[in-house]
Amino acid sequence: MTEFHYIIVGAGSAGCVLANRLSADPEIRVLLIEAGGSDRHLLVRMPTALSYPMAMSRFNWGYFSDPEPGLDNRKISCPRGKGLGGTSSINGMVYVRGNAQDYEEWEESGATDWGYRSCLPYFKRAESWIRGGDAYRGDEGPLGVSAGNDMRLSPLYRAFIDAGVQAGYPETQDYNGEFQEGFGPMHMTVSGGERESTARAYLKPVLNRPNLTLVTHARAHRVVLDRKRATGVVVSAKNRTTTYTATKEVILSAGSIASPVLLQLSGIGNPDHLAATGIQPAHELLGIGENLQDHLEVYFQFQCRQPVTLNKKLGLLSKGLIGTRWLLFRDGLGATNHFESCAFIRSRSGLKAPDIQYHFLPAAMRYDGTASTRGHGFQVHVGPNKPKSRGRVKIRSNDVSKPPSILFNYLQHEEDRQAWRQCIHLTREIMSQPAMHPFRGSELQPGTDVQSDAEIAAWLRQNVESAYHPAGTCKMGPATDNQAVVDPECRVHGLENLRVVDASIFPTVPNGNINAPVIMVAEKISDKILGLPALPKAEVPLHLPDNWETQQR
Repeated sequence: MTEFHYIIVGAGSAGCVLANRLSADPEIRVLLIEAGGSDRHLLVRMPTALSYPMAMSRFNWGYFSDPEPGLDNRKISCPRGKGLGGTSSINGMVYVRGNAQDYEEWEESGATDWGYRSCLPYFKRAESWIRGGDAYRGDEGPLGVSAGNDMRLSPLYRAFIDAGVQAGYPETQDYNGEFQEGFGPMHMTVSGGERESTARAYLKPVLNRPNLTLVTHARAHRVVLDRKRATGVVVSAKNRTTTYTATKEVILSAGSIASPVLLQLSGIGNPDHLAATGIQPAHELLGIGENLQDHLEVYFQFQCRQPVTLNKKLGLLSKGLIGTRWLLFRDGLGATNHFESCAFIRSRSGLKAPDIQYHFLPAAMRYDGTASTRGHGFQVHVGPNKPKSRGRVKIRSNDVSKPPSILFNYLQHEEDRQAWRQCIHLTREIMSQPAMHPFRGSELQPGTDVQSDAEIAAWLRQNVESAYHPAGTCKMGPATDNQAVVDPECRVHGLENLRVVDASIFPTVPNGNINAPVIMVAEKISDKILGLPALPKAEVPLHLPDNWETQQR
């Protein structure tokens, strides 16, 4: 069969959701195309092993940016998931919806009906929160969300929260609920001790539906256009090229890098750029590949005075024992991403919502899981989350196998550099609180020799890394915005039967990890595609911090 009602390109965080929801109607034939293969691998399922699948070409496209002028021309790693579940199968499993003001910002930018009260019902519909449902949390959705494992695994988790309170910030029990701002426990897409990817939560339970067809190891080359109407997708698999036909819609859910690339390969984008790469322009949309945003972070690392960190668990014997317990019981240190406490704060007064995020880790280690100090240490991953700098994604040629040119333009905006300087100062203040005194040893990095604005700027240029949250390259907005690619129903401007549904449609990146917002977007748009009425808006207050105009905390 080569003819379907809907063709979804990309079985990632959005594509698996759409495949589930659209195929719930037995009369609708759905084709889901995935360039990668199965996600069946022990290291994908085990939460503590999160660094391994990201390092495997089987699961990661392995993109790199062009030399970044704001980062001493370093090329920055940009991992994107390949295979069922997409990036939800290789990410850090941190579940953050963002702040209510993020979605108010979307609506104010022209994304009608995307304010927080319109989005909250879809966040709730997606999840089964381990502590049960309420006005903000869902308890009947496909996606299992846990509150982490047990902060008693290390006293450092609680010490970090106490330090934040001592520094004058609030404590929050549920940053995905009524109040995001503050210090509290971290939430994870971990269920039953295993990674809860969208493949596990949404796709695998419905793969037996006769009206849902999954094709893996299949590379989409381009969208087929009949004048201004999308009619299908050209796909190569097993040395064969097939044109699949969509009688209703083609939906691109390939992510913030691959979705704009596929549009450009289809002749949709900036005509001058397309012609220069050997592509015949078919439809002009100047915003495709533009508006690229991402979160940066650094590791603030300290020696630890007490043997209460995970550094003692990095040896082969300890890893073997952790793995054995996880295999037998699905619990213990194997069942967590180790980010058991976190925080969201404002960098300055005059902000309606937090713009800095902390992930606390009771170990001093690199992302590949190796120790970065002898003895014991701990670290906090931190960075500003509302960047002003904008980048772009462009194809280099008409060859689908060639990686695109990616330029984030990190730290090109003065407000971003100012937020980072403030972030360093605020972090040092928090870590110097009495709650950390029994544990805090010397500052490993940035190090006490990094103090002046010039020293901080130089250290940042050499040490910031992506937090792996690229977004915005097919921006949602009105047709009057020449940078907008899709309308508020995610339909590509000026074309029929073509949508983009993934993080690329975000007008601005939310304050937090982006997996939860992508799932919400797919849930919300699935109703639009099916012609179902939108869920009723949530009747909840939109809180602003007390005295936010004049006080930072």
